[in-house]
Amino acid sequence: MARKDIIAMILAGGQGARLGVLTRLLAKPAVPFGSRYRVIDFPLSNCANSSIDTVGVLTQYQPLQLNTYIGNGHPWDLDRNNGGAFILPPFIRSGRSEWYKGTANAIFQNMDFIDNYNPEYVLILSGDHIYKMDYSRMLAEHIAHKADATIAVIEVPWAEAPRFGIMTTNAEDHITEFAEKPKKPNSNLASMGIYIFTWDALRRVLIEDDANKDSKNDFGQNIIPKMLDDHMKLVAYRFSGYWKDVGTIGSLWEANMDLLDHPEQLSLFDRSWKIYSKNPVKPAHYIGRDAHVQNSAMTDGCIIEGEVIHSVLSDSVTVERGASVRNSILMPGVTVRAGAVVEKTIVGIGSVIGENARIGGGEEADCPYANRQLCTDGITVVDTGLQLRKDARVPSGCMVESREDIVDNEVIERIFRVV
Repeated sequence: MARKDIIAMILAGGQGARLGVLTRLLAKPAVPFGSRYRVIDFPLSNCANSSIDTVGVLTQYQPLQLNTYIGNGHPWDLDRNNGGAFILPPFIRSGRSEWYKGTANAIFQNMDFIDNYNPEYVLILSGDHIYKMDYSRMLAEHIAHKADATIAVIEVPWAEAPRFGIMTTNAEDHITEFAEKPKKPNSNLASMGIYIFTWDALRRVLIEDDANKDSKNDFGQNIIPKMLDDHMKLVAYRFSGYWKDVGTIGSLWEANMDLLDHPEQLSLFDRSWKIYSKNPVKPAHYIGRDAHVQNSAMTDGCIIEGEVIHSVLSDSVTVERGASVRNSILMPGVTVRAGAVVEKTIVGIGSVIGENARIGGGEEADCPYANRQLCTDGITVVDTGLQLRKDARVPSGCMVESREDIVDNEVIERIFRVV
C-alpha cells in the first residue's frame, strides 16, 4: 500500500455526559447542529478541504447512528481506493478486549491501522468541536519547525484560562510548559485538542505510556507532559478563527445562536471551504402564508405555519399555526402543536410539543425536571422521542427526561423510540 504523508484520527467515542439527555442515545459527535449538520461534519469537512483523504474515526459510546451516518465517507469525498473513512471501535487485541481507557490509549490500540499506511505524520482531532481550519497550513508549520509535535492553540480570556490545558511558549512559539486546567495560569494560550505528531516519535511515546500502569493514557495529562520532560520539540500553532467546544448544553446552544447572530465568524455559505453533510432527501422547506419567520435557520422538510424567531431548526420540523418558537434549537422531526410556545429550549429528535404547552422561558422554578448542573443560563432541554401533553408547563432551566416512571404525570404523555 502506498505510503501516506499524513492521516487523521478523530476521537469520537466520548459519552458527552454534560449534554444530558441529548446524548442518551447518541454519541456526542452525532448530535445535530446548525439545521442540517452533525457535529462530526466539521472535522471531517476540514480533512476533506485540507486534502487529507485517510481518516480513522474512533468510536465507543452509542456508536450505531454515528457509524451509519459516516458510512463509507462519500459525502466528505473520503470514499477512496487507497484511503477513505474508517470506523474504529475497540476490538479484541492479543486475546483481550477492552474499552478505550483514554485518548492516548485509543490511538495506541489502533497503531496497526496507522502502521498500515506508514505515515510520516498523524493528525489527532476531537469529534466535538465546531470550527473551520486548514490543517495543511498547520502541517507546513510542523515541518518547518522540524517538530515532534505541533499543538493548535487559541487565545482565550484570562478569566477562562483555568478551564483549559494552557501552553506557555517562547519567542519562537516552542512550548516550554504545559498545565492542565491551572488555577493560576501563566498564559492564555489554550490547547484546542488538535495535534500533529511525527509518527515515529508519537509511536515510541505511546508504547512507553501504555507500559506505565500509573498513566491515565491521556494526551493532555500524560503524552504532552512526557514529551516535554523528554525534551522533545513541541510547537504551538496559533489559530485565530471561530472555535467552540460544544460539550455542554450552554456551549451547544451558544454555537447554534452564533450562526444567527455572528454569521461572519462561521459562515456556512463559504464556497471555498464547504462544510459537507450526509442529509436525508426531503422536500423543500415550506413557510405558510400566515407564518412569521425572523433571523432563523432551517432546512429540508420543515413546515412552518406559526412563528419562528431567532431559532435553528433541523430537517422535518413542523411548527403548526399559532405556535411560537423563540431562541430555540429543534432537532430533526420535532413537531410543535398549535398554540404551543417554546422559548430558549433544545428539543431532542422526534419529540412532540403538545397543543398550548409552554416550554422554557420566564423564571426558573422548582420542578421534578430541574437540572441546574447541566441546564445553565436558563436553557431548557426536552429529551428525544417524547410527546408532551396538551397544556403542559415546563419552567426554564429544566431537562425533561425519558423515564418510564414519569409518563403518567402532568407533562409527558408518551415515550417512543426514534433513534
